[in-house]
Amino acid sequence: MGYLRRQLVTAALTANAVRPLGGRYASVPAFFAGWLASELAPQLLAASALDTAAELTVRRRKPGHPDRTGLLLAGAATAGLGYLIINATRSATHVETTLRDGLGADYLDELEEPPGPEDLKTPLREIARPFKLTKPDVEVIRDINYTAGGKRARLDIYRPKGVDLENAPVLVQVHGGGWTIGTKEQQGLLLMNRMAERGWVCVAMNYRLAPKHPFPAQIVDVKKAIAWTRANIASYGGDPAYLVITGGSAGGHLAALAALTPGEAEYQPGFESADTSVAGCVPFYGVYDLAGITGDKAATDLRDYFLGPRVFKKDPRTHLDDFVKASPLAHVSPDAPDFFVLHGANDSLVHVAQARAFVDALKRESKATVTYAEFPGTQHAFEVFGSIRSHHVIKAVERWLLHHHTRWVGAQREQDAS
Repeated sequence: MGYLRRQLVTAALTANAVRPLGGRYASVPAFFAGWLASELAPQLLAASALDTAAELTVRRRKPGHPDRTGLLLAGAATAGLGYLIINATRSATHVETTLRDGLGADYLDELEEPPGPEDLKTPLREIARPFKLTKPDVEVIRDINYTAGGKRARLDIYRPKGVDLENAPVLVQVHGGGWTIGTKEQQGLLLMNRMAERGWVCVAMNYRLAPKHPFPAQIVDVKKAIAWTRANIASYGGDPAYLVITGGSAGGHLAALAALTPGEAEYQPGFESADTSVAGCVPFYGVYDLAGITGDKAATDLRDYFLGPRVFKKDPRTHLDDFVKASPLAHVSPDAPDFFVLHGANDSLVHVAQARAFVDALKRESKATVTYAEFPGTQHAFEVFGSIRSHHVIKAVERWLLHHHTRWVGAQREQDAS
């Protein structure tokens, strides 16, 4: 592939990241292309700059060089990638403003050990190595069975290495993958390692996948994992009384649905009396409307062309109630736990209208706190690996979690005193 074609590809990737292609058939390729270009914009810009430098020096002595059309495309791509980098950097102030609006301007003052200036910076070496997600001071205990079954019935526990924990706060992570693919080792790694460094115990679970196991097998497994965690996490240093659940995409849906349906008998067959409640929920780019309740065309297309035939193995025209019941949007009530909802405005796979409708419903109905961060120019899966944006977002979620736990501990002390 020559210089012109390489720069044409770079420019096309950049343009799609800035303004993703729309439509049912374009959504998946638009996501993959836009996701990688927007989160790896610094790397893409460096590669394009090196290629252009070679075109202007090493190759210029060859016939047909420099390629002026390629140089024009490189210039356009540079401008677009620069915009993407600036937009990602701005997510730091954007999400901090969101936290201050949702929790109060002095929310950090409530923490015993608030993050310092160094904690809030993102070192260049972390951006340069976006796929290095592990931490040397975090241990992972792998493949613990939380119910009967094979590898889909197992979970991993992340906790600080060499530290004797007791009653540490607990975070449960649910992976995404459209309810049909994915594993516990693939998602939530930045957040779990970050929180384990802060003294938390994190639980990452597998669950049965569709279409072999149609819905509601997935939410049943999530609730089994919550019940197992509450019954067993003290042995690993965690506090069974304080659980927060998180997840991305399909994992965001399952986390939100679990948080809103504690004790729902249909989703807890054989363990109806188990306590599956959580203190809070942090869903990333989740699916909240599986039934088309909002009337959003993207939601109804997802229901009719994917959820029905692949995940539920049911026709929504004859079993719409099952899709409604599976929608977190349909379960919002005054008893909902605290939520911190995060979504990208450019999400090609799960339209941002779902998050907006869900947050509006929570703010109308819930007595708990509702915090919502919507990121301009941001695709699906923006925190899966270490980009500029993901580091800022994960640190913001860390601050929300630390504040939430501090508030919860204070409330418990007041309750015990009374």
